[in-house]
Amino acid sequence: MSEESIIVVGGGIAGLTGAALLAKDGFQVTLVEAHSQLGGCAGTFKRGSYTFDVGATQVAGLERGGIHHRLFNYLDIPLPDAKILDPGCSVDLGDGSRPINLWHDPLRWQKERQEQFPGSEIFWSLCSKIHESNWEFVERDPILPVRNFWDLSQLIRAIRPSNLLTGFLSKLTIADLLTITGCHKDRRLRSFLDLQLKLYSQEPASRTAALYGATVLQMAQSPRGLWHLHGSMQILSDLLKESFLRDGGSLLIGHRVTKILSKKNSNIFDVNLIDRRKNLIQRQASDIVFSLPPQSLLDLIPIVGGLSTTYRESIKKLPQPSGAIVFYGGLRRADLPVDCPSHIQVFDEHFGSLFISISMENDQRAPVGMATLIASVFVDIDQWSNLDSQAYIRKKNVVQKQIRAILDQKFDLLETSWDHQELSTPRSFERWTGRPGGIVGGLGQHPDQFGPFGLSSRTPLAGLWLCGDSIYPGEGTAGVSQSALMAVRQLLESKGRHLNIPIFN
Repeated sequence: MSEESIIVVGGGIAGLTGAALLAKDGFQVTLVEAHSQLGGCAGTFKRGSYTFDVGATQVAGLERGGIHHRLFNYLDIPLPDAKILDPGCSVDLGDGSRPINLWHDPLRWQKERQEQFPGSEIFWSLCSKIHESNWEFVERDPILPVRNFWDLSQLIRAIRPSNLLTGFLSKLTIADLLTITGCHKDRRLRSFLDLQLKLYSQEPASRTAALYGATVLQMAQSPRGLWHLHGSMQILSDLLKESFLRDGGSLLIGHRVTKILSKKNSNIFDVNLIDRRKNLIQRQASDIVFSLPPQSLLDLIPIVGGLSTTYRESIKKLPQPSGAIVFYGGLRRADLPVDCPSHIQVFDEHFGSLFISISMENDQRAPVGMATLIASVFVDIDQWSNLDSQAYIRKKNVVQKQIRAILDQKFDLLETSWDHQELSTPRSFERWTGRPGGIVGGLGQHPDQFGPFGLSSRTPLAGLWLCGDSIYPGEGTAGVSQSALMAVRQLLESKGRHLNIPIFN
């Protein structure tokens, strides 16, 4: 075994990004993915002539200076063909009022929100200042949470005077910002914020960290933006895979990690895998980059495997992330409203937030004259985990009909409009991604578990590094890519090497 041998566990966007960066830096890297394809929650699947995104349906960070732009430039791979979403989303509060469009043009978005939420500009102005300060900070690749002097040095290097001011807001929520700005009595604004924040932080305004929420609420606007990929979300995985293999990486598809053991006094990990035929394979590595949810470590690393009791208990105490129900449909495009937005969020009394993504014409996701429609809802995984097979099928059929009814009413659709429909549940996501219970989206971005107060990529077990949607700065392809970059930089520093990805101004 090479002294620099590294195993990356999980072939989602975080694992792929970390593996590609390490391979480019000359390490002997093996990427292990249990599924038959890469991508994880940003993967795709086909049903006849339709291509469906598994979970994630939009991308941030493709703009100049965005995290995907920086990383793809460093890895010397092309950016995927993508179109800016304008509006980034259209939000229907279900109160009979006009939907709220999140326009890409900041001035157009300002006019929209002034019309929709009169008197709220002081709130949005404060969010804008926090947003600008956050990006000035994040673009310098800080390390959070801090666990040693090098982490601290990287944090200090990224801080600017504006960050010191906004730092005083680190324990506040978006609801606190509403109170500070005198906008807390605007119920319609609060409903809008609760819906939008549920998408990105899995929390309402009362529980979303102010520093996180202020940024995601303005992700759709220039100079940032939300993007629709031509083809499917799978193109991100394919490009990262090409980079990884080009630079000498070894890819094990259909291989599941069953055990990770840290050998005492040797700085070596023993890793057990099984392939599709249930054959046992044993590998060794100097480092493990773990991109699965941290909760998975409890089953993979035995009590005597090097993970301290204190750390194990801290993982057990992590709040349980949400699961997701996702409706996948194929339908006639002519039956959709003219100029129908590609991304729509609808409030529903039963489900709360229903997020709808519709394919664009000629984006290769549906036949000519047809469209794919994906509608997703966050749910408690416990509602699905303990059902017997018959109860599970009954519940699944009921929920599919409920979501179809909402879509039919929203878009005035008929039974003949639909060519295909199916539903995935947390159990489906558990089978697809291997995530415990089918959890998605990582940890809710509450002030007590965001940024400096969150879960570190640097674990107490030397050589074990975490990345993914439970690690700063959270979910989405942009967030998990940032977490992978952070973990790789920490790993390289532990070996006396450095990685600096150029910043584009």
